Amino acid sequence: MELTEKTITSRLIYDGKVVHLYADTVRLPDGGESLREYVRHIGAVCVVPLTDEGEVVLERQYRYAVGQVLTEIPAGKLDYPDEDPTEAALRELREETGAVPRELIDLGDFYGSPAIMGERIRMFLARGLTFTDTDRDEDEFLEVFRMPLSDAVRSVLNGEIPDGKTQCAVLRAAAAEGLLR
Repeated sequence: MELTEKTITSRLIYDGKVVHLYADTVRLPDGGESLREYVRHIGAVCVVPLTDEGEVVLERQYRYAVGQVLTEIPAGKLDYPDEDPTEAALRELREETGAVPRELIDLGDFYGSPAIMGERIRMFLARGLTFTDTDRDEDEFLEVFRMPLSDAVRSVLNGEIPDGKTQCAVLRAAAAEGLLR
């Protein structure tokens, strides 16, 4: 069965620094038409930094859109559309936590809200960490801390970490480390 929708018209509603809002008219698989409002985003990366002691380096950060301080893994947007996600992950990890990994493992993609947002987040697991200075953005305020990976999994499963990318990446990292079957 063909499920693809074809764009008939596309209209840019808002062109922001980070997000770009569109309203498109699409042809449905049955030949009808419908409206699709969605946000285009350049893409992002996130990293589960795992120390040799089995601890995840996490961050607490205030997120304005939800009005809460959330626990998350290091993450950030790509600097340009064709940026290598591996390079972006290494940059964001060092800038936010000072961590430099010996090994970076691709954990796949995460789409947080694909019905309305085109943001693709590439997830990574970082091992063999050494630490240097951070280099955070001037508007970035974080509290960095560590937690055993098993406790992070428990926090995800108990609903104590509501951030979707962090939930998914922590569980995939735990599976890669043999903690989940």
